[in-house]
Amino acid sequence: MADKIKFVLAVLVIGAALAGFYYYSDQSLLLRVVALLVASAISAGIFFQTAPGRQLWAFFGDARQEVRKVVWPTRKETTQTTLVVVAMVIVVASILWLFDLFLTWAVKFFTGQGG
Repeated sequence: MADKIKFVLAVLVIGAALAGFYYYSDQSLLLRVVALLVASAISAGIFFQTAPGRQLWAFFGDARQEVRKVVWPTRKETTQTTLVVVAMVIVVASILWLFDLFLTWAVKFFTGQGG
């Protein structure tokens, strides 16, 4: 029950911040944005005190650990892979273009519009 109350409180803080942002539209945009960011931080702090919030925080931590395990390609590998992809795109585009030309010719031939 406490988690639900915290979640509702977090939503209310964001809602009040958004309402205030538009209600005080005659004030400086910088002040309104700063207030909105502060309210968002407070709301996030409240949300991360709930069970789903703690699970989400743990997920982000696990994702960060997994990204650190990734072996990133070297510049040379990236360049070679990019060139292979570009070459294959050109080859496939050429094949599709020739296929389109053939189909256009065939349709014109069989419908009696030329060829």
